[in-house]
Amino acid sequence: MTDHVRIGVLGAAMIAPAAVIRPARSSTVAEVVAVAARSADKAQTFADKHGIARVHGSYEDLLADPAVDAVYNPLPNGLHGKWTLAALEAGKHVLCEKPFTANASEAAAVASAANASGLVVMEAFHYRYHPLAVRVDEIMRSGVLGPLRHVEASVCFPLPVFSNIRYDYSLAGGAMMDAGCYAVHMARLLGGEEPEVRSARALLRGPSIDRAMRASLRFPSGHTGSVHASLWSSTVFKLSMKAIGENGTLSVFNPLGPQAFHRLSLKLKNRSTSEKFGKRATYAYQLDAFTDAVLHGKPFPTTADDAVKNMTVIDSIYRAAGLPLRQPTA
Repeated sequence: MTDHVRIGVLGAAMIAPAAVIRPARSSTVAEVVAVAARSADKAQTFADKHGIARVHGSYEDLLADPAVDAVYNPLPNGLHGKWTLAALEAGKHVLCEKPFTANASEAAAVASAANASGLVVMEAFHYRYHPLAVRVDEIMRSGVLGPLRHVEASVCFPLPVFSNIRYDYSLAGGAMMDAGCYAVHMARLLGGEEPEVRSARALLRGPSIDRAMRASLRFPSGHTGSVHASLWSSTVFKLSMKAIGENGTLSVFNPLGPQAFHRLSLKLKNRSTSEKFGKRATYAYQLDAFTDAVLHGKPFPTTADDAVKNMTVIDSIYRAAGLPLRQPTA
């Protein structure tokens, strides 16, 4: 591998076409060459639908395939850590869906293996690679808002199909895991530091499964924060992030999907501006960053070490809400 990244997909996940298959078709340096699923028939059906040449009847067989340089891991949350570690042992780079692992302890183990391997391991926070998020980071680092007072992030969308794996504790499900991991990541981006969780309150689907979660944060420099995640609550749909400083406010609507409608607004004491960005998909920018890291060693923000920090906050939110931490799936 010198100028091309051949990607294998672990599992016939619904997110895979948007996340890697379609972006790879327009890439000159990435190609999805193989897929594996829980059964050979399921993998073959998926491969036929999406034009993937190589089919494997097990994840182990895909990882042993010498024609695969890197794997995309969109398996259920509780299996992320196990199969990322297996991919590293097989010498493959990994693009792992969020949340990175079931909990912070598992994330630390995966990060240790990733750092020792010299391979690229990227957590798939696709929004972070779009010019919209890059611009948010630029504004926050510029100090134009003045000393921060408060940051907040919300990722709420309706998922009333309660048989969905996101409601399955045995697969490390929960609103904070699937929607809240984004909200926590955004709050950390805006806050510029690692926060302490002051309190959290969950709405439950079952004894251990949160269908919605709110948490309050405090950052070392003194500013506060809040995160809101929901798969099913009275807040049907809310995708936003905001930073409030002494000199003004930064607001972003729809930070997850800039290929659709989105808006960045900056209101300062003496001026207000609004910005929009192109329609190219967040996932395409993410794939660019992944291949640049694999082929050229280019640094990227959603590293395994960053994932440990994100999972640490998520664990703290679950503790503060009186819920058990998620655990890896056996």
